[in-house]
Amino acid sequence: MTKRISFRVHGEVQGVGFRYFTRKKATSYSLTGWVRNVPNNKVEGEAQGEEDVLQNFLKDIGQGPRHAHVVKLEKSEIEVQKGETAFEVRH
Repeated sequence: MTKRISFRVHGEVQGVGFRYFTRKKATSYSLTGWVRNVPNNKVEGEAQGEEDVLQNFLKDIGQGPRHAHVVKLEKSEIEVQKGETAFEVRH
């Protein structure tokens, strides 16, 4: 079943390639959505795909790339978006 989640990642997640790591993981899982930096050194985004695949994706971003230090990962289920075809990094 297709689901969509909103996520916010806290910790040392800016300036370490976290958004591009997230896009690479999402693309490898065939997820759609987006990711961006937000104030206070956080990263947020939305991802959409099959529930079991989303769980694997969340595990990956909960660890992050090598130089990141994830302190907290917040997530919530939101409404599925129609017509999205890719996962993008927003600025």
